[in-house]
Amino acid sequence: MVAQLHLRTVNSQVVEQRLKSYGGVDSDREATIKRLFQSAGCPEKQLLEQPVKGSKLPNVICTLPGSGDSVVVVGAHYDHVDAGDGVVDNWSGASMLPSLYEGLNAEPRKHTYVFVAFAGEENGLVGSHFYANNLTPDEVKKIDAMVNMDTLGLGPTEVWVSRSDQKLVGALHGLAQALKLPLSGMNVDGVGESDEESFLNRKVPTITIHSLTTETLRVLHSRRDNYSAIHFNDYYDTYRLLSGYLVLLDEGLAGQ
Repeated sequence: MVAQLHLRTVNSQVVEQRLKSYGGVDSDREATIKRLFQSAGCPEKQLLEQPVKGSKLPNVICTLPGSGDSVVVVGAHYDHVDAGDGVVDNWSGASMLPSLYEGLNAEPRKHTYVFVAFAGEENGLVGSHFYANNLTPDEVKKIDAMVNMDTLGLGPTEVWVSRSDQKLVGALHGLAQALKLPLSGMNVDGVGESDEESFLNRKVPTITIHSLTTETLRVLHSRRDNYSAIHFNDYYDTYRLLSGYLVLLDEGLAGQ
């Protein structure tokens, strides 16, 4: 499986630098994520700010066109609550989007990849609801998967199995074994919702990646959510796994 993947990863120093650019209020983060997409090579014509009804801030969208009609959406919210610095929840996910784009952009792809940094997740999934609800039925049919990233880097990679498509989970598990990277299932039902919910409501297959355990739940929405909570080696392992996973989905190996 791994030998067939045409994969390029961004070096750890660049990934870490993007993760460390978390400073500021959400409007600063919106500007930063746009700049990070630009630094990753996203052309101006493929980078847009989608105004969101009910939010002062937009969704930031970078599109990587593919040769076919099928689409994979990769999403993470960039907003955060006032308590703490919001590095884990969820600059960890948002700042990974440009690095995933950069790696995928190294080779031609069949799928079109739409990388979305969502606004307003903490205010009721406002950005992802707006994005998903404004998709036409035809656009929805073209989405093969929505990969959601929320609260990464507290430890090894976890998948929210109960809210994820089982075929997508199985493909990720197989790849993790092949790459010898850690992955386990950790359901966080009852903790809250994340942006996958907006796509589940449109019947889109989703998978949510996180790093929460019963021991680390206390970091969320607290002053403990700062850069010191991040285990960067685990975070970079998650990046490597997701880089391979997006290529796996594109090359049609998920069902094999």
